[in-house]
Amino acid sequence: MEKLQQMKESLQLYVDTNRDELHTLSRDIWSNPELAGNETHAHNRLVRFFSQEEDQAWTVQSHYKLPTAFRASWGPVGGAEGDPVLNVGFLCEYDALPGIGHACGHNLIAEAGAAAGAGLKAALQSQSELPVRVKVTVLGTPAEEAIGGKIDLIEAGAFADIDLVFMAHPAQQDASFLPCVALDEVTVKYHGKASHASAYPWEGVNALDAAVLAYNNVSVLRQQLKPEWRLHGIIKHGGVKPNIIPAYTELLFYLRTPLVEDLCDLKAKAEACFRAAAVATGCRVEISYPSHAYYNILPNDTLANLYENNGKALGIQFPEQPVNFSGSTDFGNVSFTVPGIHPFFHIGTDAFNHTEEYTEAAGAEKAQLYTLRTAKALAMTAVDVVCSPDLLMKVREDFRLIKLKHDQKAATQL
Repeated sequence: MEKLQQMKESLQLYVDTNRDELHTLSRDIWSNPELAGNETHAHNRLVRFFSQEEDQAWTVQSHYKLPTAFRASWGPVGGAEGDPVLNVGFLCEYDALPGIGHACGHNLIAEAGAAAGAGLKAALQSQSELPVRVKVTVLGTPAEEAIGGKIDLIEAGAFADIDLVFMAHPAQQDASFLPCVALDEVTVKYHGKASHASAYPWEGVNALDAAVLAYNNVSVLRQQLKPEWRLHGIIKHGGVKPNIIPAYTELLFYLRTPLVEDLCDLKAKAEACFRAAAVATGCRVEISYPSHAYYNILPNDTLANLYENNGKALGIQFPEQPVNFSGSTDFGNVSFTVPGIHPFFHIGTDAFNHTEEYTEAAGAEKAQLYTLRTAKALAMTAVDVVCSPDLLMKVREDFRLIKLKHDQKAATQL
């Protein structure tokens, strides 16, 4: 117990000592917002952060499997030579939103991931004996707001040697777990025939009518959807001029369900709405799914309980968690691949994510206390698992059982 406490104090000291540098890192990313897949400045800034560590002990790989992803690794240390290595991963996100910058606080996610990874390294360096050989990896995961960078990284093998994974996301409250939902994105294109809208409209086939019907069909469908299901969208292209019957229209919808296995049912219902609009107007319809599906997050009760205990020791308060939560993240796919945790943290504002007010809060000095406290709690939770083979076994068993439960439910729906 004394060794455990020493390690936790060591990582807290590292974070406190380097708080100005960590704030500068976050503020630099916040001041230079970049959209998904184009986070060149953030990528370079984080690579520089790990490359310039005083002991130069990190092995840093820039442009790791994706143009704006990176990987920084340290170790292994502890255990006995030849023993299996426990690779503990921390994730950084750093993409922004169109028009409103870091309104989801991904600059703070990058800071927390960097601080937690470097903090765990500091804790492990202070110990000569550990029950397992441990490696620390910080993985830069771009394009969460669109594309699904973590899913591309999974498919590229970036998580193949990682045993545990940690990250935290800004929100309106602190929570060790919130039930993020599965998400799929659908693009609907209608092809009609242009004609003069006043002189001879009967010669045209109105693709805008199809888009409007599709939108209204979906609106009517919502009455019959389960309360936790979400279906929302926009008309991206509705025509070019009022006196031309639109020959082309395009819609974009997001479909969300609490569990990824329910997405198929919602997709079938939505597609029926889209196809019915095409039949009614005589248009040709194209339906495509341009991005990866985001899975719901699998909980890990052992990690969540450890995180809450460490958070409370640092002064974090965990109010009663909401029953439903409609946000989505590509971390859900990671949680089906590797045991992990994705807590949420308050940043000192009552503003909601994806607003201009939240952008300001994410760049404010006030957010630093909450962000760095969260980073400490993540690293302290990793210390608990690293130092206890029994806890590591429980974490892995939680992962096995929750995956089995999901697999069995999915099988019943085939």
